[in-house]
Amino acid sequence: MTFKSETSSVPTIVLNDGNVIPALGFGVWQVPDDESYAAVGIALDAGYRSIDTAAIYGNERGTGKAIADSGLPREEVYVTTKLWNDDQGYDATLRAFDASMERLGLEYLDLYLIHWQCAGQGLYIDTFKAFQKLKADGRVRSIGVSNFTEATLETLIDAVGEVPAVNQIELHPLLTQEALRMFDTQHGIATEAWSPLGSGQALGNKTIGDIANELGKTPAQVIIRWHLQLGNIVIPKSVTPERIKSNFDVLGFELSPEQVHAISGLDEGHRTGPDPAEFGN
Repeated sequence: MTFKSETSSVPTIVLNDGNVIPALGFGVWQVPDDESYAAVGIALDAGYRSIDTAAIYGNERGTGKAIADSGLPREEVYVTTKLWNDDQGYDATLRAFDASMERLGLEYLDLYLIHWQCAGQGLYIDTFKAFQKLKADGRVRSIGVSNFTEATLETLIDAVGEVPAVNQIELHPLLTQEALRMFDTQHGIATEAWSPLGSGQALGNKTIGDIANELGKTPAQVIIRWHLQLGNIVIPKSVTPERIKSNFDVLGFELSPEQVHAISGLDEGHRTGPDPAEFGN
């Protein structure tokens, strides 16, 4: 996995399948469908070219319509969606994918993720095999997972003979996931951060605030820049136009190695979301 320079100012990451994903994207978790249309439109206008949604978010229609109405060529917008827990299993996955694509109004998908491992259900291997078929059929360009642990990743890779392109996990200064990120790197898996600002809980941290004041940036900008310098894919979300634009304005400055280290040192193992080892089983 290496960084690749494109004409866009957004850094990109070359995935283990050779496809390229923008390192900075826009997430729409907890954004209602009617609001997602406006939010995604603002994000695309601000310069984002990667949009991350999921079936369970209930906003694939609004997201897809915003992409269609943006006037941007389809190949310029990287689109990710995710398979929900209730749809795991080979045949159910294929049906769920068709439903997501109908809602999004797309002919192909850039990245499809298993939303949660749900290891207790024992279906994620069959689910990923359905993903492999979708990829072989040209309907999905890259396939990956979300909220997978090291143990489940090892089991999956051994069973299907393919390494997922992406593992999207909760990751922020209060939960730096160093061991899992290292595992991903060693296996050529790109790590993508959801809840990259700790659901807002990291924004009031004094260390981050001091760095932000020193640089003349917002705490959110500092945290997003930290993610990028660690090599994470990061997908901040907001419905506020000013914040959507501000969160994208992180490409004109850098954190020092000392600042990166200071932020990484804030890790408390603090989750704002469920524990993947327990959720959905």
